[in-house]
Amino acid sequence: MELKGIKNIIFDLGGVLLNINYQNTQKAFEELGVTNFDHYYTQAQQSGLFDLFETGQISPSAFCQQLKDLTQINATHQEIIDAWNEMLLNFPVIRKKLLLRLKDTFHTSLLSNTNAIHIQRFNQIIRDDIEENSLAPLFHSHYFSNEIGLRKPHRAVFEYVLKENNYNPSETLFLDDSIQHIKGAEDCGIQTYHVQKKPVEELFADFLA
Repeated sequence: MELKGIKNIIFDLGGVLLNINYQNTQKAFEELGVTNFDHYYTQAQQSGLFDLFETGQISPSAFCQQLKDLTQINATHQEIIDAWNEMLLNFPVIRKKLLLRLKDTFHTSLLSNTNAIHIQRFNQIIRDDIEENSLAPLFHSHYFSNEIGLRKPHRAVFEYVLKENNYNPSETLFLDDSIQHIKGAEDCGIQTYHVQKKPVEELFADFLA
């Protein structure tokens, strides 16, 4: 990866640092009776209900009830929470080591589209996998969409992070696994890398040597 001129790195969470599988959640909702969950939610797009939840405009309880009403399933709120969390897998220890190494060289930030239910779950994964109570110690700054009321791929969220950290976009690299988010960052003049099959620890292998 070309890092010449880069002083700042902004990381996405799910699909870049935290391993995820969207199909697990789709399958879990199918088992609850939702035969067309991908009509409401995929990696590339989602219905307005998920946008509201990811920008902190509705509570977890309201999300569960509205999703239940939307899909017409007979499920408890806990069953919906469990199905929603099925996509969250693990956080490899090697990525903690990598982030701490990068933090010594670059100014690093985390920018994630997420929600209150997923935060509770991935914090538990973080405790189990890398023995941290949260992701905060791994970055200089971190931003969750439901806490700041802004989400990717909208220009406003990238401008927010740039301003909060006094980042020059031309000196800033953004990594994400969703192409629509990459395009949103590029619209702000940020350098980007679309993370696909190669894991992030291989992209920055020189920092782990």
